[in-house]
Amino acid sequence: MKATWLCRIAAVVFMLFAIGHTLGFLSFRPSSAEDRALFDAMNKVRFAQGGMTYTYGAFYRGFGPLCSVSMIFSAFLAWHLGKLASKLPRAIGGLGWAFFAMQIAGIAIYLRYFGAPQAVFSTLVTLCVGAAAWFVPGHAA
Repeated sequence: MKATWLCRIAAVVFMLFAIGHTLGFLSFRPSSAEDRALFDAMNKVRFAQGGMTYTYGAFYRGFGPLCSVSMIFSAFLAWHLGKLASKLPRAIGGLGWAFFAMQIAGIAIYLRYFGAPQAVFSTLVTLCVGAAAWFVPGHAA
């Protein structure tokens, strides 16, 4: 039962993280002349890759929503693992530990590239997912 609740808490934190990320991404506006110049350059400088032409601005605008979608999927996965933990715990197998390992990598990435608020959300999720994986019967990796 502990694993179920921990997974559900992780799912809620993932959704809050996704909402915060999406709102932050959509509301971003360059705040200085230097920021504006960089933003404009990201949208004007083009490069070819795989027979197509892109801008860094397009990559930025694409990766933002992709991160939000990934967080929403992670929320779904956490909720689903919680359901499995209560009904078919052995069906989780190594997925709980793999999900935990992914979250540990996320902490490192958030600390390196984004900052403390994102790392805190990631740490909360990691603690919940890791503890849930531990509490699932037959939790050996």
